[in-house]
Amino acid sequence: MALEDAKNAVDEAFTVPELKGLAFENTFGGAVSFLRRLYTKNLQGVDVAVTGVPFDQAVTNRTGTRMGPRAIREASTLQSMDEPYGWPFAALSDLAIVDYGDLAFDYADVAAFPDRLSDHIRTILAADVPTVALGGDHYISFPILKAYAEKYGPMSLVHFDAHSDTWADDNMERIDHGTMFYKAVKLGLVDPARSVQIGIRTTNPDTMGFNIIDARAVEERGAAAVAKQVREIVGDHPVYLTFDIDALDPAYAPGTGTPVWGGLSSMQAAIMLRDLGGINIKGGDVVEVSPPYDTTGATAIAGAHVATQLICLLGWNKLV
Repeated sequence: MALEDAKNAVDEAFTVPELKGLAFENTFGGAVSFLRRLYTKNLQGVDVAVTGVPFDQAVTNRTGTRMGPRAIREASTLQSMDEPYGWPFAALSDLAIVDYGDLAFDYADVAAFPDRLSDHIRTILAADVPTVALGGDHYISFPILKAYAEKYGPMSLVHFDAHSDTWADDNMERIDHGTMFYKAVKLGLVDPARSVQIGIRTTNPDTMGFNIIDARAVEERGAAAVAKQVREIVGDHPVYLTFDIDALDPAYAPGTGTPVWGGLSSMQAAIMLRDLGGINIKGGDVVEVSPPYDTTGATAIAGAHVATQLICLLGWNKLV
């Protein structure tokens, strides 16, 4: 297909006959899936499943992240006609990628949400398909990590964020987007010695043993050097990568619940994600996109690019 085929192509989220390949469709029309991939629950022959988690329980300041998955999908339509730049393979043509749709849950039964999400991810992992989750507030990483740790054991967590999210909270039933990695360490879901948090720029008295590379260190050392350090920390251990969009400076991503100045640039993030190619990544997420606070759509565009980079990271060990 080529760009001129857009005059005939429409609703490829439902009509595309192949799981691989570029998608040429008017960006402003048609059914919207992530990267115009096929919406399906059939995981046979699938390399990566993208799934939305429209959960918005208790962000620190501005609600709206439940709309993040929808906005990220819409923003991704700008990327479906070209292969991701700078990778040594053609991810969209060489990987079978599907949009698995959103998690279904009862918004009025918040206590039931975590197990519902863990089960959702377990179903996908049972088919030996890795996930890229579109959030949703950052709490979603905790139930997802439960499913991943069951399959792979304690994970190395590569965590891009302005906040370390390790504030003390020993009530494991409490749903809080700022304490979930404290709980993940306490429950043995992640190994902090082989994990790293990047872009941190808020104070936390207990980092739970995570390696910290704060935003200033990224600026001073350079993004490529930081990616090299991250690779050394995680080694060949199974990795889960989570990217809170507020890792980026508000100049690049204003549409988030907890913006903090002095953050990463989109260029720094792009370099680091690309230079992590080859780590033993098993899954990942991008969270905290809150479109009501960004009328430009820049935050959703950033989220869509992060999710695409996660797909490329997952495809590296298969294609390189």
